[in-house]
Amino acid sequence: MLTLALDTATAAVSVAVVEAEAETGLRVLASRAGIEARRHAELLAPALAEVLAEAGVPPGRIDRIVVGVGPGPFTGLRVGLVSAHALSDAWSVPLVGVCSLDALAHRALLEGSGPDVLVLTDARRREVYLAAYRGGVRVAGPSVRAPAGLLAELGWSGRVVGEGARRYPEQFPLAGPPWLPEAGDLVGALHAGAVSLPARPLYLRCPDAAVPGEAKAVLR
Repeated sequence: MLTLALDTATAAVSVAVVEAEAETGLRVLASRAGIEARRHAELLAPALAEVLAEAGVPPGRIDRIVVGVGPGPFTGLRVGLVSAHALSDAWSVPLVGVCSLDALAHRALLEGSGPDVLVLTDARRREVYLAAYRGGVRVAGPSVRAPAGLLAELGWSGRVVGEGARRYPEQFPLAGPPWLPEAGDLVGALHAGAVSLPARPLYLRCPDAAVPGEAKAVLR
């Protein structure tokens, strides 16, 4: 099975073509990742074209699309999800959503020692998105919280990874990489048992924009 994976839930724009083989498991045929928090829309389309060309996979051979559903900021997250839906419709292939924190946890568990990890990504507004994993299974989150006192509140003394932790070193002094999710790890997490989700954005909180109130009279 050939899978096109993409994630724009963080400052990173990540795309990968992954092949699932019965004998060897998952194999990343091509991948691209760029960190440009305000240029998701500009970077995603060229990255998609590049990974398909490098992998030697025409669009008609893609069997499935996997997209990171966040949690993440509104604008960037929408770019990936809208693109995934458009490609799924155009190519008539299934579309699967995966929590982006699950992808980061999957990479951390592959690279680190021990089965427990706390994943934190930047939620802005001086908050973090979080999910905690014990024995490789998510036991808390995803949720959005203030970083101050979070470790004590969770009773957490294990590994901490993710850009949310790096942004607040005073709260998470022992945090380490990986910092950002990669698209290929969405597929890895899915095959490792992560829950597949509808391809809808996981925002966790209300947007900054609000409906304007009643106009005030200028002249009386």
